[in-house]
Amino acid sequence: MTSTTASIPLDDYARDGYVIFRSVIDPALVAMASDHVEWLRRRHPDLSGEELGHTLVASDPFWVRLVSDDRLVDIAARFIGPDVALYASHYISKPPLRGMPVLWHQDAAYWNLEPMEVVTLWLAIDSSDTENGCVRVIPGSHRHPVERLRARADVDNVLGSEIAAEVDESQAVDLVLAPGDVEVHHPHIVHSSRANLSPRRRCGLTIRYIPTSTRITGDQQPFASAFHLRGDPGVNAYQQPPVYRPGIDFPFAGGQAAG
Repeated sequence: MTSTTASIPLDDYARDGYVIFRSVIDPALVAMASDHVEWLRRRHPDLSGEELGHTLVASDPFWVRLVSDDRLVDIAARFIGPDVALYASHYISKPPLRGMPVLWHQDAAYWNLEPMEVVTLWLAIDSSDTENGCVRVIPGSHRHPVERLRARADVDNVLGSEIAAEVDESQAVDLVLAPGDVEVHHPHIVHSSRANLSPRRRCGLTIRYIPTSTRITGDQQPFASAFHLRGDPGVNAYQQPPVYRPGIDFPFAGGQAAG
């Protein structure tokens, strides 16, 4: 389902487990995020484009600025309420011709949250389509329980595992996005993405927002990328916003103010 930020079909989300918002983030900020990804790759040459994840967020002022953007938090608040925190965030940047697939899975199978009240916003940094490995979903699958996982070491893939239950791929919907579009999905929805065998990069930023009443449990408390963003701080401990360091951090408009 597709919408604008002014028209939010919560009934469609309840039915399908996902919804798309077009042109949420302006081209200038998307371009800055694209540059940020390449800066991270140079700064962390030991990490693949698919591994630019959670542990990097807490020390990165631009990353925190991006996930704190009111346009994104406003969308999240429509689904989880006014008291909002960041749980985790991860760029999945599939390089041209060799970007790894993400096998079928449910996000909730990987997370320690009580209760499992969380929403994912997937911000398109690049054009994302069938050719370069866009997100695919099974509409309505969010209404089913979380299935167990099985390891998959026989094929290179981002997560190293997949849902153990059989997936009817004939029901899959490809989520074609333009830069700046945002796809929102439920933690139980079954989804995946194919390998990127195209000559184009395919990069998206996953942002996991929780209501501050949801507890981050186990050894993830406090989680490396958990930040209080809006409203009552609730039950968790959070990271402090990083101070911008000129000449060290990714340079961006407003960076000095972030310090």
